Amino acid sequence: MAHIDLGLDEVQNPGIVGLMRYRPETAKPLNELAEVLLRGPNSLSRGERELIAAYVSGRNECEFCCTSHSLFAAAQLDAGLPLVRQVCADPDAASISAKLKALLRIAAAVQQSGRDVRAELVTSARDQGATDVEIHDTVLIAAAFCMFNRYVDGLGTVAPEGPDGYGESVRRVIEQGYGV
Repeated sequence: MAHIDLGLDEVQNPGIVGLMRYRPETAKPLNELAEVLLRGPNSLSRGERELIAAYVSGRNECEFCCTSHSLFAAAQLDAGLPLVRQVCADPDAASISAKLKALLRIAAAVQQSGRDVRAELVTSARDQGATDVEIHDTVLIAAAFCMFNRYVDGLGTVAPEGPDGYGESVRRVIEQGYGV
């Protein structure tokens, strides 16, 4: 049960969904940010950006966000959920590009503290072909998901049990985006 009364059925409105419906005026800019970062034009695929969100959410132990964004990433990556699980467990051993591994190292540093993003991490990402926009967006995705994770967990929202409880959300986000 959420720490505050959202006035909604929590099973039908799990995690951030209920929070967004509770405060639509704050939901709008948060959804716009997610839309730009995760679905807007970018040289990183939507699946790769969702993977960054899932990875950071997993490191933050946010069950709702890790599961939902893992499923969003899996739906948009050829290798699907097995790859997402591999990345979340050990990105350096995962079958992903060296560039994405370098960007995930930056995301992991941001998850700990923005000050942990050292010049050598950025240089390594650039050496693997990352652009300044990709580095920027990785930092912002990681920072935003630290906020989203704390929002969801800080208000004690519920998460569906198992991936089947996310099916409608996966379909909606993949087809229509955030904030719909």
